This record gives sequence, C-alpha cells and structure tokens, in this order.
Amino acid sequence: MVYLFLVTIIWSFSFSLIGVYLTGVVDSWFAVVTRILLAFLVFVPFLRFRIFSLKQKILLMSVGASQLGVMYIFYYHAFYYISVPELLLFTIFTPIYVTLLYDILQRHPIRVSYLLVAIFAVIGTAIIRYDHISVNFMTGFLLIQGANIAFAVGQVGYKRIMELYHLPQHYSFAWVYMGAVIISIICWLIFGNAQQLPTTITQWLIIIWLGIFASGVGYFLWNYGATKVDSGMLAIMNNMVIPVGILLNVVIWHHQIDWIRFISGSAIIILSIVIHQKWLARS
Repeated sequence: MVYLFLVTIIWSFSFSLIGVYLTGVVDSWFAVVTRILLAFLVFVPFLRFRIFSLKQKILLMSVGASQLGVMYIFYYHAFYYISVPELLLFTIFTPIYVTLLYDILQRHPIRVSYLLVAIFAVIGTAIIRYDHISVNFMTGFLLIQGANIAFAVGQVGYKRIMELYHLPQHYSFAWVYMGAVIISIICWLIFGNAQQLPTTITQWLIIIWLGIFASGVGYFLWNYGATKVDSGMLAIMNNMVIPVGILLNVVIWHHQIDWIRFISGSAIIILSIVIHQKWLARS
C-alpha cells in the first residue's frame, strides 16, 4: 500500500497544474501524446519481445490504451466544461467501478462488503468536494465518468493479467505504455491542433514533469501497488488523491477550504480503509 500512497502524493499536484497552466492554452491532444511518449521513453530500456507471447502483448497494450490513452482523452476534455473542483468531485465514483469490474473479470459474485466500503469512500469524498455545479456539469460529468471507467478497466485489467501470468512487471509496463502511445498518436493526428503548442518554459516543464514522473513513474508504481492489495483497498485508494490534492492546494496555492467538511469527509475515507483492513480483508 506504500506504493499507492506515494503515487497519490505525486498525482495530487496534477489537477491544479493542468487546470491552471495547460487547459485552454495548450492543445489537449498534444499534452496527452507528449505526456505518454515521455512515459514510454522511461521504459524503452525494458522493452522485450521474446519473453512475452502475442496474447500477453495485446493484453498489456490494451491496458495502456484504456488506462492512459482513452482515460486521458476524456479527462483533458472535461476541463473545457467544468472547473477543477467539479472535476475532482466527479472522479469520486472510480472505487465503485474498480470493485465491480474486478469481480466481473474474476467471474466472482459481487462482494457486497467491498462495494459498500467503496461507496463509503465515495460518500466521504463527496462531503469534501461537493460545491456549486455549473451549467455544463452534465457534459463534464459524462466525460469524467468515461475517464473513471477507462482508468478502472486499465488497473483492474493489469491486476488480473499479473495474477494469471505472473509476468516481470518492469518489462510488462513497457508494453502497457506502447498501447497508450499508439492510441494517443492516432488521436493527435486526427484531432490535434498544431497551432496550440506550448509557448512558455513553464508549460514545457509541467508537461515534462507530468510525463516522466506523474505518468512514467506514477502509473508503474500505482499498477505495481495494485497487484499487492485486494480490489477493495485498491478501490478505496482511488479516492485518496482528492483530500491529499486539496491539502496540497491549501499549503502551496493557499486556497481556502471548508475545514469542517474536509476533516469530516477525510475521516470517513480513512474509516473505510480501517474497516476494510481490520475486518473485511481478513474475512
């Protein structure tokens, strides 16, 4: 679980960096393809062809196409319709998708106890994040749910692949990024706007940071961590990025928050972790 907490801190910076410095200024398709290409370059030295079967390569590339490619397509475009606080609010449903998809892929009856703690985590996050909703909320909401589902499919799919094949993960993730690169390049060629490229050093530095650290290192450690915990804990951890991200906004950008709601919601999320670890996971 240490890996999931570490990545949570890394990803907590991403929401504001994208919303403040890139959205509406840098073409979202370019931001996606550049970010994923940089992440792929980090793992190019680990790219191996002979140790994987064709089926395993396709499965791993499908994970990357979903978790990084399709997810980013929905995610970046949601910024055009909703604010950063609204985006954070609408991401809270990912834990439900994670626990449901994992049981479906395992052909296992839906574990109601895992689903309940996931919903518990969603409620806690909603208490923290609920604010006024803009007129474009439905478009933004649907885009973020598309991103949530794609992200859940990717991490649950990767977890199941590792459970079935026990592949070396640093080599495997090179193929995960290969799948993401393919779909992101296609989208950039079809929809990209070459007139809206980064124009400042700050924008380039943010994209480089997002590519190498948030994506390259972050997604590997997140998926690696996903293989070390059960689906219930993985579901809950999907929402930890929100209170941590808010706290960083307060410390770094001096944003004002409702501390009562923040503490209450965070306590519920932490309680869901405790309940899961102490009782559900053991049973």
